[in-house]
Amino acid sequence: MTFRLALTATAILLAFGLPLAAWLTYGKSRMRPVVQTLVSLPLVLPPTVLGFYLLVLLGPTTAVGRMIMRILGHPLAFSFAGLLIGSMLYSLPFAIQPLVSGMMAVDPALREAAATLGASPMRVFREITLPLIRPSILTATILAFTHTVGEFGVVLMLGGNIPGATRTLSIALYDQVADFNFAEANRTALLLLVISFTSLLLVNWRAGQRSTRLV
Repeated sequence: MTFRLALTATAILLAFGLPLAAWLTYGKSRMRPVVQTLVSLPLVLPPTVLGFYLLVLLGPTTAVGRMIMRILGHPLAFSFAGLLIGSMLYSLPFAIQPLVSGMMAVDPALREAAATLGASPMRVFREITLPLIRPSILTATILAFTHTVGEFGVVLMLGGNIPGATRTLSIALYDQVADFNFAEANRTALLLLVISFTSLLLVNWRAGQRSTRLV
């Protein structure tokens, strides 16, 4: 359940995050600071707050929740789809910020030269920007995946603790500790620790490789 959630959330975040990051980097709209704030909000917002408001919004007491129930036949809260929405929103800045940083580091002269030669903005983005930000894409992928794997507050508030449906590794760890099953809790915690350490090691290793090539 945890890995399916993390893989799905990461794939959607990358597909949605690349155009959003490009707009945040190159866009001229006055709404950009507002969108930047909304994207970064999960970094400082307690996850239980985000989970609570999503639970209310997607529940049957709101117009949005009732419309979803009429379409799907069931509420999104306490379902895998609701869990996916909450995880994506909470992991959004971990996917967007590395992409924005990578795009800002691309030399504007390269993009301008390609545009001068007749390349469309989409072709410039596809053939100039994307190849140059591959390390940033990898970092965004790893951070979004790892953050989703370890998330607790949002998934507990929005998904509950339904075995086989919404119970993730972090919630399972909480249950094991509450039941004083420390042997099983140790195995779950060790798995989460290995995933986090390996992910960060990969990010730092790639960053070190990039620095060596630049030197």
